[in-house]
Amino acid sequence: MAGLGQYAVQELLGGEWERRIAKGLAFLRRRLTGAYEVDEFGFDPDLHQHVLMALLRPLYEKYFRVETRGLENVPDEGGALVVANHSGTLALDALMTQVALLDHHPAHRNLRMLGADLVFQMPFVGELARKSGSTLACNPDAERLLSRGELVGVWPEGFKGIGKPFRERYKLQRFGRGGFVSAALRTRTPIIPCAIVGAEEIYPILANFKILARLLNLPYFPITPTFPWLGPLGVVPLPSKWLIEFGEPIHTDSYEPGAADDPMLVFNLTDQVRETIQHTLYQLLMQRRSVFF
Repeated sequence: MAGLGQYAVQELLGGEWERRIAKGLAFLRRRLTGAYEVDEFGFDPDLHQHVLMALLRPLYEKYFRVETRGLENVPDEGGALVVANHSGTLALDALMTQVALLDHHPAHRNLRMLGADLVFQMPFVGELARKSGSTLACNPDAERLLSRGELVGVWPEGFKGIGKPFRERYKLQRFGRGGFVSAALRTRTPIIPCAIVGAEEIYPILANFKILARLLNLPYFPITPTFPWLGPLGVVPLPSKWLIEFGEPIHTDSYEPGAADDPMLVFNLTDQVRETIQHTLYQLLMQRRSVFF
């Protein structure tokens, strides 16, 4: 009877569970013995791939049902700079882009994200960000990563993008002074425009409580249809349908050395990237059947 019970459990759970348990035990063994690596930026690939990304995969696959396109435009190796629109109150769009490239790109590439100072000043969040491969959004760090052949991600709209009101959804904010273009030019790496549809609807911002935001030293304090009215439940994102599209790369290796110091060229390339993303957003919105399906 015991044998039959064990057989029934195995049939019910399947071999997938055995593989998961084996992977989990192997991960614990590596953590206990110190058989894992952490780079100079604090990136822990072992923890990132087997724990942090595992927590995000259900959101990507089941909740937001992310559909990713244009992965063939992201090189299998070597440095490249992914530049995307930013929205959604919380930076879930950046995390979903990480999952897309790690799980669905043929080379399973890690996206090294550039984040705002505030991210790294927050207890626990800053440490997790470092371990997941993120670093400060500054040119020196970006250029070091690109020069090492890393795939780097930047969201130039910053807090202006994720904190904008719902009435301005899918209208790109200013891209700053083009620091990301300068980094790509100096390292002669391609720029890959990326358009993300779906994040705008997860926490529709109806208003910004600016006084409270200043008191809490935050860039904005969102008022949404569910937050803060529903308490902790208001933090649950709405299950919108997501589309992520990676566009054709904009190559920078044909420019002369010192091109990064030409403000007009930097401005024009920044504008080209911005317009490409904006045009792709409009196309994806027309193709999406509805916000939630």
